[in-house]
Amino acid sequence: MTNPLLHPLPLPDFAAVEAAHVAPAMATVLNEVRTAMASLEERAALAESWEQLAAPLEALVDRLQTTWGVVNHLLGVRNTDALRTAHAALQPEVVQVSMGIAQSLPLYDACVRLRKEATDPVEQRLLDCHIRDAAHAGVALTGEKKERFNAIAMRLAELSTQFSNHVLDATKAWSLTLREQAEVDGLPTSLRAMTAQAARGAGEEDASAEAGPWRLTLDFPCFGPFLKHSKRRDLREKLYRAFISRASEGQGDNAPLIAEILQLRREKAQILGFETFAELSLGSKMAANVADVRGLLEQLRGKSIDAATEDLAELNALAASEGAPTPLRHWDIAYWSERLREQRFSIEEEALRPWLPFPTVLNGLFALAGELFDVRFVDATAEVSRWHDDVRYYRVLNASNDAEIAGFYLDPYSRPSEKRGGAWMDECVGRSARLGSGGRVRLPVAYLVCNGTPPVDGAPSLMRFREVETLFHEFGHGLQHMLSTVDDGLASGIRNVEWDAVELPSQFMENWCYHGATMRKFSGHVDSGEPMPDELFASLVAARSFRAGSAMLRQLNFALTDLALHHEHDPSGAETAFDVQATISETTSILAPLPEDRFLCAFGHIFAGGYAAGYYSYKWAEVLSADAFSAFEDAGLDDPAAVRAVGQRFRDTVLSLGGSVHPMDVFSSFRGRNPTTDALLRHNGLA
Repeated sequence: MTNPLLHPLPLPDFAAVEAAHVAPAMATVLNEVRTAMASLEERAALAESWEQLAAPLEALVDRLQTTWGVVNHLLGVRNTDALRTAHAALQPEVVQVSMGIAQSLPLYDACVRLRKEATDPVEQRLLDCHIRDAAHAGVALTGEKKERFNAIAMRLAELSTQFSNHVLDATKAWSLTLREQAEVDGLPTSLRAMTAQAARGAGEEDASAEAGPWRLTLDFPCFGPFLKHSKRRDLREKLYRAFISRASEGQGDNAPLIAEILQLRREKAQILGFETFAELSLGSKMAANVADVRGLLEQLRGKSIDAATEDLAELNALAASEGAPTPLRHWDIAYWSERLREQRFSIEEEALRPWLPFPTVLNGLFALAGELFDVRFVDATAEVSRWHDDVRYYRVLNASNDAEIAGFYLDPYSRPSEKRGGAWMDECVGRSARLGSGGRVRLPVAYLVCNGTPPVDGAPSLMRFREVETLFHEFGHGLQHMLSTVDDGLASGIRNVEWDAVELPSQFMENWCYHGATMRKFSGHVDSGEPMPDELFASLVAARSFRAGSAMLRQLNFALTDLALHHEHDPSGAETAFDVQATISETTSILAPLPEDRFLCAFGHIFAGGYAAGYYSYKWAEVLSADAFSAFEDAGLDDPAAVRAVGQRFRDTVLSLGGSVHPMDVFSSFRGRNPTTDALLRHNGLA
């Protein structure tokens, strides 16, 4: 009873969780789930309504996901060798129990029977989705095929975790300490201060921003700015080559894992009767088939290729005019892009940072959400247990009546020694009427995790503008989880939402970073508190479509590579995944990748996340999000009453309906029509 993992509700006691708690807690939970599932299967044939199935199903799934979810979350944000070992030991059994639920034939047969009689649209959709997901989980398989399918599922889960751990280890293992002033020529003060702080953390007690030494890492708050600002081409090359070769050597080499993952996914799909894993993946998405996905991606590629070609020519011309070696190489692009942006728009990325202290940006984001969706936020950090001192906790209230409706943890800063890279939103607790207490609905709680620039020397974090966009992005995901009004826990928030629609709210929120009235709320100089000057913000907006063709092409390269790896590519043949990457790059990269490029070894989205044969979802959903934002543009962004009215409609549809309604119907309910690519191309300057 003292094991904190056995009591993850109402909120987990993160500070108390230790690796030693995992095995006994999960043994208890897994036994509970097996018993509950056996009871449900015995009663399934007698069920006369969806509710008679849904209530016990939701309870047992929630028990497993909530407890194991804490373990998975801590593996991402407080990774230790002991926790890895505990996770790896239990993961096969968790996968086995999860597969047993998904493959339950009595439950499947009951759903098929009840679907014939269902008249409620939400019940129809949930039954349809359960029937489809059970089929994709192998419910119809028997004998050797079922045994092989389940073995593949367990192995894929193991490989995914190994892949992620290898990337974290490789990122953590690499560092370069600079000791000469000439080596930091061009670096902004903020980066010198951060790398000096990193050096002190590594034992260089006297390190300072002015005198060094300065410790470089492959964590993006260091790597990204270094490539943009370092005048030392040789050091840029060293960092770039290290970055593209992460997790590609020795015991942490992900290349063999990639080959095995792709082979197992293909075999899994073929056991189910699909030719390729891409066909299996698209069976549960908005996009109808591979041809439709490729059609959208090719349409966007056609709009981007000439612009991207011109982008590179401009950089080469600028570099040549400054006497720099040309043609430019990969480690030169970020540097000369930043110089051209400064020249063309009279704006320096570093000059923006003093106007973007993290606390001010966060308060501005809260103010925007309040205006759009009639909510407010209360800091309740002192009331909860946290996994790190950086973490904050907020209660979400309806502004009109102060009723509490949700909560979220915010973990904003990079910690390369224990926290995986990137940014994400995940579910801590899901909304549910069935699992509430005292006649009240159980309220949703989200994890919002970023890897922004940490505070340095006691000063607040000064954010890069891209970090601001990332914060808005993840907050958009969180809003869909937290503002859901669906009481059925199997379809609330982002549950049951097709994967290629789930990025709609997140990418929608990014658009507000370029809205003047919003900017005046989220910016404030770190010293004076004055909002960003209008002329500086105007330059920022003007630069929004700068090199948009190149940025678009980069994302299309990722999406088309992912699609090719999971559709045309035969993992058992002589062609490797890296060969596929090179082939796709012939039409999606103006500057071909280096022969030794092993970026795929760190491509966690598709090898350790949920985007396998689905990376196109970013562009698919970006069409939806840009079109959704254009509804606010049509109403008038400078008309507060109109913005609130459209915001309420967005809340009542996109943010409210979760997975209870098909996303195309949700979108058309909000927009009054089906989406078009017009707004996306216009926002990117590619119309």
